[in-house]
Amino acid sequence: MSTLEIFILALLQGLTEFLPISSSAHLILPSQVLGWKDQGLGFDVAVHVGTLLAVMIYFRKEVAIMAVAWLGTVGVGPDKGRSSFDGKLAWWILLATIPAGLFGLLGKDFIEENLRSALVIALTTLLFGFLLGFADIKAGNRTEHKPMDKLGLKGAMLIGLAQAVALIPGTSRSGITMTIGLMLGLSRDNAARFSFLLSIPAIAMAGSYLTLKLVLSTESVGWFAMGLGSLIAFVSAYACIHYFLLLLEKLGMMPFVIYRLILGFGLLWFILA
Repeated sequence: MSTLEIFILALLQGLTEFLPISSSAHLILPSQVLGWKDQGLGFDVAVHVGTLLAVMIYFRKEVAIMAVAWLGTVGVGPDKGRSSFDGKLAWWILLATIPAGLFGLLGKDFIEENLRSALVIALTTLLFGFLLGFADIKAGNRTEHKPMDKLGLKGAMLIGLAQAVALIPGTSRSGITMTIGLMLGLSRDNAARFSFLLSIPAIAMAGSYLTLKLVLSTESVGWFAMGLGSLIAFVSAYACIHYFLLLLEKLGMMPFVIYRLILGFGLLWFILA
C-alpha cells in the first residue's frame, strides 16, 4: 500500500465508522471503483484498534461508571449489590451485542462471498438511507422524547438486532442503530450515544476476530501501514464523534441521508454505465 492509500483508507474508516454512512461500504468501494488491492488483515486490525480507542477514550467516564456499576450487579466492587441505571445500561449493551456476534459467526462466509459487491452496497445505501430519513423526520416532529432509562431491555435488543443486519455492507452500523433508536422514541443525541456505546463491544469483537485471523495466517505484517493507519483512524474517529454530537441537534440526520442517496444513485449509475 502506498502512503496515500493508507491515509485515505484509514481516514475513511475513522470518519465513517461512527457517521451513519457505512464504513464497510467506503472501504470496499476503492477496490471496486478504483481497482485498489485489498488492504490486508493487518491494516484492518490497525484501523479497528484506532477507532476502538477513539470511542473508548471519548466516552471514558461513561465506560468507567458503567463498568463499576456492572461489577456491582455481579457482586464485585464498591457498588456490590446495588441496582442502578448504569448497571442496567451495561447489561443492555452486552446483551444487545449478542445478535451481531451470532450473525457474524454464522453468516460471515456467505456475506464475504455474496454481499461485498458494488450493487449490494448501492441498494443497501439507498434503502437504509430512506429509513434513516423517515426516522429523523419522525424524531423532529416529536414533542417529547423517551429518556434513555425508559428504553428497556426489549428496546436495546431491537437495536442490537439492527446492528446484526449492519454486517451487510452498505447498511451502516451506526446508521441503522440510530434509525431504530429514533423510531423507539429516543432523541437524536441519546440515539447516537447509545449507538456509540454499543459500538465498543462490537468493534472489539470484530478486531479480536481479525487479530486471530492475522495470527493464524501467513500474511506478512506491514508495521508502518498498521501504525500510521491506526493513528489516522484514531484521530479522525475521535474528531468525528465530537463534532457529530456537537452538530447533531442543529443539523439532524438529513445531511447524511442526502449523502447516502447521492452515493447510492451514483453507484447505480456507475454499475449500469
